[in-house]
Amino acid sequence: MNAVIEARMRRPIRELPGELISQIAAGEVVERPASVVRELIDNAVDAGATSIVVRLVGGGVRAIAVEDDGDGIAAGELPLALRRHATSKIASLAELEGVATLGFRGEALAAIASVAELSIASRTADAAHATRLDARTGELLPAARGTGTSVEVRELFFNTPARRKFLKTEATELAHCVEAVRRQAIVRPEVAFAVWHEGKLVAHWLRAGLAERTADVLGAEFVAHSRAVGVDLGGLSIVGRAGTPESARGRTDLQYVFVNGRHIRDKLIGHAVRAAYDDVLHGGRHPAYLLFIEVVPERVDVNVHPTKIEVRFRDSREVHEAVRKAVQAALAMAVIGPDALPATEQDEPAKAGATRWPGDAWATQRTLAWPAASPLRAAEPTPAFWSREPASAVSPYPLSTAEQGGGGESDDWPLGRALAQVAGTFVLAENAAGLVIVDMHAAHERIVYERLKAELDGVAPQVQPLLIPATFAASAAEIATAEASADALRALGLDLAPLAAGTLALRSVPAALADGDVVELARSVLAEFAELGASSVLERARDRLLSTMACHGAVRANRQLTIDEMNALLRDMERTDRADQCNHGRPTWRQVSLRELDQLFWRGR
Repeated sequence: MNAVIEARMRRPIRELPGELISQIAAGEVVERPASVVRELIDNAVDAGATSIVVRLVGGGVRAIAVEDDGDGIAAGELPLALRRHATSKIASLAELEGVATLGFRGEALAAIASVAELSIASRTADAAHATRLDARTGELLPAARGTGTSVEVRELFFNTPARRKFLKTEATELAHCVEAVRRQAIVRPEVAFAVWHEGKLVAHWLRAGLAERTADVLGAEFVAHSRAVGVDLGGLSIVGRAGTPESARGRTDLQYVFVNGRHIRDKLIGHAVRAAYDDVLHGGRHPAYLLFIEVVPERVDVNVHPTKIEVRFRDSREVHEAVRKAVQAALAMAVIGPDALPATEQDEPAKAGATRWPGDAWATQRTLAWPAASPLRAAEPTPAFWSREPASAVSPYPLSTAEQGGGGESDDWPLGRALAQVAGTFVLAENAAGLVIVDMHAAHERIVYERLKAELDGVAPQVQPLLIPATFAASAAEIATAEASADALRALGLDLAPLAAGTLALRSVPAALADGDVVELARSVLAEFAELGASSVLERARDRLLSTMACHGAVRANRQLTIDEMNALLRDMERTDRADQCNHGRPTWRQVSLRELDQLFWRGR
């Protein structure tokens, strides 16, 4: 150890060799073969390619070739293309702050060439022939190919064997390469993609509309079990699809977010989506979603990391709230029964698709407006049923009356007409598609919960002053947040202010949360304020409280309902947001089709 320290002390400061600098930089850009594939496809897309072919050998470790039909590179610019920080995509700080291309750093080709054998063959439309450049020798030779560019990369990490040992099996690396192409295929439906491995075609996507490409890449099942997202805030728009809670998965492998056409991984957006699914997702399941976020380029910084997989929003709070509310709005659309929503609102936009992202999307983009009550919810609550149970057992939010004459014929009701009650728990109903089975407690629990939220929306919480203020040691950042957000904290029921150096005093809390750990609540709220500017922790705490109230206020199992009460429950479900799931994410109803009933009894055989 001492020898190492002495050796370090004896070494003078000196410049690193250029090759070593390139290899250090390559460590940030090139992690595995998939990194090379991603960077080369980015360049091809920026060049206006309409067809991209990826050829792999040994999972991409032995060889990667990416061919495109883009604009090509002039022969005289080929040597410059391999130099670090050489690019045609930006030329000034102003252009860097408004990047509209996938690539811009001018590092990818130089980084790849420093850890692999690389050659480029390219031809512009006005060139007599293509020109091939060997990165090792710098030799330029005539080549045969049409307009566009071919990049060949061989023996990745051949000169850094330690890094090559960290690569996984050939099958694993191939899977990562295909996933890199898949991400580009999702967001670029106007481009055809093909992936070959060892001479065999492993993935192929023809040019198509956005909806068709989504079904081709992510599967028709994802489209069938997801709902359209489409909002427009002027400088910020979000389109895509949010998977239904019932289609949630055990892994996060079907979650895609694109910002201005660039695939990213962002904790802020992930947090916003999870918050949108808070009271509809069961257990530790993960939702599936595909979101295309379009932001004015000047309002997002893509120059955060060499891999360009991370971005930084100028107004992260606005983006967080927009994503959360957009997904919530999609999930709130009451998709109940076979004909709950017109086909034009759900299916036809998905079939129409788009010829180029972010043009026509599945759903018509609509201005973000968040009314307290959904248009699918009844405008006014209907009178409560008289209950045959003792007053102490009556729900504070009882079932509404079913308007048998004015509600239309039963064929017009998505959940149909009630038939009977089974085991004091389930309601059976008949609709146009067959038999409907409803868990009456779970369904009524959701109805009560949504009513409670609507009633308390925008109402200031009741405040509980603390007889003895709760004091706790706070960091400088927490104190600064408390001082800057004093008014917003009081609006949430928290009277929090500095008491002394390094100490905060909490003098009041929301009455509903007074029995909890108020200091931990204050710390959580401050952390949320520092990151997002709004206390989603407190909002979720309020919603959990209302969920508990709804559970106790819903009709209990074994309560005998009349046919009118059963019909009232069905009609309330049809008017209530998120009525497909209870507050804990469990399904509230199931459809059994006539065909399934026929099969049960072998009819038609």
